[in-house]
Amino acid sequence: MVKIFKVNGMRIKSFSDYKSDASNWVTLAGGEYYPDILKDACALYKPVLVLFGQLVKSSESSSRLFFGITEVAETWIRVQLLRVFKRYVCPVLPVEMTKHKTKAAKFEKEFGSKFRPINEVQKAFNSRPIHDEVMCALLWEYKDRGKKGYDLTERFFELFRSNFSGLQIIGPERAGKDILMKEVFTDYPNPNRPVDFVIKDKNSILAVGLARYDSDRGGAQEDDRTGGYANCANEFLGYIKNKGLKTKLIFVNDGPGLLLGSMWNDYASLEASWKGKIMVLTLRMVTERITKEWLNTKI
Repeated sequence: MVKIFKVNGMRIKSFSDYKSDASNWVTLAGGEYYPDILKDACALYKPVLVLFGQLVKSSESSSRLFFGITEVAETWIRVQLLRVFKRYVCPVLPVEMTKHKTKAAKFEKEFGSKFRPINEVQKAFNSRPIHDEVMCALLWEYKDRGKKGYDLTERFFELFRSNFSGLQIIGPERAGKDILMKEVFTDYPNPNRPVDFVIKDKNSILAVGLARYDSDRGGAQEDDRTGGYANCANEFLGYIKNKGLKTKLIFVNDGPGLLLGSMWNDYASLEASWKGKIMVLTLRMVTERITKEWLNTKI
């Protein structure tokens, strides 16, 4: 059984208390319908496919095609070209890691042997229309990647500020650089540990936290998320305990992924593991669960 905790004699509901009607506490982000997106997707990505075709025709090898793409100056175009390259030439290519032009030679050396020959690439590319709806739809999937997470963080900041006018919450509200723990505590043992927000009362650090939107989680992904959170909690709260501080740890999680597998139970167990020093919550729990008493009480 997951233990509850009290602040000044007041019982604070645990994350596990909400499981019986969990779906009512999860916020669902909107989405887009297929094939409605195809017109806009084809309009957006046609220039990418045209340029990719030109590079394919002018390249004597798939390696030359790869280097040609990495030499494209505009970052957005270059990343889309790399995604098309991944589909046509090298399915194992880690696009996120090839965004940096300076690392192109290293990746070509590591993955070049797996590149499909350029004549096969050209034949495959020429077999498709330039308004390739399939490819455009695949690229469209990347367009708003991370948006749901940004929306979650922004709404959490809004909720917090509206309910705790006397406290300060800082961090990137949408896209932006994470706060590193060395910026919060100068002697933190893992100085480059990133967090999404910090809650302060004047110069007192009341809480730090992470915010994530889980669209779909299961299996290894689920274990990675909760395992990573557990490592973060043990590291951070071990430091807080040694320093004798009252700073809490907040995990703001939302989305239908919470309802899959053992995710809800895993988060509930994580919250209970430090007896009141961790709070896991969805947006709909913010006003009910976070209190000034909890933030200010040394547990």
